[in-house]
Amino acid sequence: MKHIKTIVIGSAIAVTAGAGAVSAGNPVAAPADPVITQPAPPVLTTDDWTGAYVGSALGYGDYSIGGTSGNGASLGGYAGYDYDFGNYVAGAELQYLGNDINIGGTALNQVTRVKARLGYDAGSTLVYGVGGYTNAKSSAGNGDGYVAGVGMEYRFNNGVSLGAEYLYNEYDNFAGSGNDLTGNTIEARLGFRF
Repeated sequence: MKHIKTIVIGSAIAVTAGAGAVSAGNPVAAPADPVITQPAPPVLTTDDWTGAYVGSALGYGDYSIGGTSGNGASLGGYAGYDYDFGNYVAGAELQYLGNDINIGGTALNQVTRVKARLGYDAGSTLVYGVGGYTNAKSSAGNGDGYVAGVGMEYRFNNGVSLGAEYLYNEYDNFAGSGNDLTGNTIEARLGFRF
């Protein structure tokens, strides 16, 4: 019996010592550091195209009159105003370009355009059609006509916009010559919206 008591007491001491060793060898893991999230910076939306804008344009034109053609570069500026109706945008624009275009010895010096445009609001992108009145001045005289085309503009959050525009230009009986002056122009546009 004494022998059984010794075994029981010895077993109890061994179990207790083993449990202590297990506890000492396996410390409780420290809690994880808290995760602190930073608030998201405010995002400026570019969903509304309403407002005034100005910009500059660098283009290329290919013109012909009476079987003679010529091409060259153009550089100028524009100003306008758009109103956003939700899915659609309507606006008007005034544009002036100086040209470096020679058509059979006649210099096409400058072009002025008054354009209306109607476009689709795709958020930060505007795709539009354009049409209006144009006047061209050359070394042989002046002429009035019409212009029609398409364009696209992408607006950044800081109000800067990049775009491109293709236009067909036609001037009936240009400078009293009895011939129509026609031209295709394409331009890259850099603007700023207020």
